[in-house]
Amino acid sequence: MHKKLFAELLGTFVLVFGGCGSAVLAATFPQLGIGFAGVALAFGLTVLTMAYAVGHISGGHFNPAVTLGLWVGGRIKFCQVIPYIIAQVIGGLLAGAVLYVIASGHAGFDASAGFASNGYGEHSPGGYSLMAGAVIEIVLTAVFLIVIHGATDKRAPAGFAPLAIGLALTLIHLISIPVTNTSVNPARSTAVALFQGSWALEQLWMFWVMPLIGAIIGGVIYRFLLEEKA
Repeated sequence: MHKKLFAELLGTFVLVFGGCGSAVLAATFPQLGIGFAGVALAFGLTVLTMAYAVGHISGGHFNPAVTLGLWVGGRIKFCQVIPYIIAQVIGGLLAGAVLYVIASGHAGFDASAGFASNGYGEHSPGGYSLMAGAVIEIVLTAVFLIVIHGATDKRAPAGFAPLAIGLALTLIHLISIPVTNTSVNPARSTAVALFQGSWALEQLWMFWVMPLIGAIIGGVIYRFLLEEKA
């Protein structure tokens, strides 16, 4: 179990550092900024690469919502859920801390300006409401869990799951960065909210509750409507 937990910690660290790091350090870099599309690709690539690197050890969840959804879908035991989530949150917080130290080396850096945090209302990149943010986080997390279940199904082509999952996360970010800055991952949201320190912490509840609801929905849909029964 300790190897599985370290793999989850490491995978979540890389996901947050790569995805949020691209948003903080590279998204609006003068004349060479990677923009929304670049950030979306960064999140997808982190999941893809780390799923290939350590997925065979822990399953490559890197996300409390994924862990919960896989349990609901009957893929893992409940005894794994809480330890995995703790490891994921720790990994995310460590990545947030390292990113904060690096970003602080730039003159004029101010974490309170956002620090890649998720938000709704006035803190949504596009000014979208709480309702809009809640709906998109639930729907896209449910879709993500369906993709994960399907890509790892025994009937699916072997070896391609990380590719499908990474591309799905890229698509999810392309859709929803303007709405909530894209969470679908409570560990990712927590990792940067702590360092933003004000409104991001106040709104963090939404980026735990809605992805977890979406994960449950996705797990239920695949388990009872799509999975082949023995």
